[in-house]
This record gives sequence, structure tokens and C-alpha cells, in this order.
Amino acid sequence: MKARIMFVCHGNICRSPMAEFIFKRLVAERGVEHLFKIASSATSTEEIWNGIGNPVYPPARAELERHGIDCAGKRAVQLTRADYAQYDLLIAMDERNIRNMHHILGGDPEHKISKLMDYTDRPGDVADPWYSDRFDVTYRDISEGCHALLAHLLTNP
Repeated sequence: MKARIMFVCHGNICRSPMAEFIFKRLVAERGVEHLFKIASSATSTEEIWNGIGNPVYPPARAELERHGIDCAGKRAVQLTRADYAQYDLLIAMDERNIRNMHHILGGDPEHKISKLMDYTDRPGDVADPWYSDRFDVTYRDISEGCHALLAHLLTNP
């Protein structure tokens, strides 16, 4: 089994890169990183200028660093229709991401799209720190979601 996972949010500078790097750390800690391909992307192009994506938003990067996670070098990229064939799971942070993903991908005939929090006992949306500035709450949601996702994948290969 090699699971190919794409985390998706609006701009790919806060929630989805946080999920990408939290999940990468979790699989590394378990020694199963060889079983996964992990990436993140945006549904918009707002954080991509002249083909170059912005880096992870400084407060998101700082929250990751508080937990010993380095996201250096990550830049925003946009989800493309081709990503549907390249990934087994496309995991959204909220319902609006799901709608935008369906539009970009042309639907979800293989049922690859889900929300991260739906793997937890608290289904719903990951808190959006863009408006609340509560990156700690977002980190908590994403960490909980990533732990639950990993447990699900390891018990349901």
C-alpha cells in the first residue's frame, strides 16, 4: 500500500500546508513514510503570482515551529484536474473547499474527496485562522484530523 494524499484549502498558505507537514511528521514518527506520498494545494490562485506561490503564512509557520515542525521551502500551488488521477485521497479543510474541488476536478466519480475532520469524532470544518487569527485552534483541529486519518489508513489499507 502506498497512499497518495493531497490536503487542500483555499490559498495553500495556512491550513493545507499545516496538514501536509503535520501528517509528514506523524508518518515519520511511526516509520511509515515510505507508505505515503503527501502534498498540499489550493483551490484558488490568490497566493500564486507569476507562477510562483507564496510561502506558508508566517503565523501558520510559527505555529508549526512551536510544535517542532519545519515547513521551509513550501510554496503555494493550485490543485489541477490532473491531480485527481495522481492522488488517492483529496482532503479538504472545509465545505467551501469541497465545492471548489468538485469544480476544478470535474466531480468526484471515485469518491476520493473528503473533509479532514470527518475522520474524527468531531466531523465538520477545520477552524479557519485567516479570520480568527487562532492558529493554535487550527493546529489542534488539524493534528486531531491527521492522527485520525493515519489511524484509519493503517487499519484499513
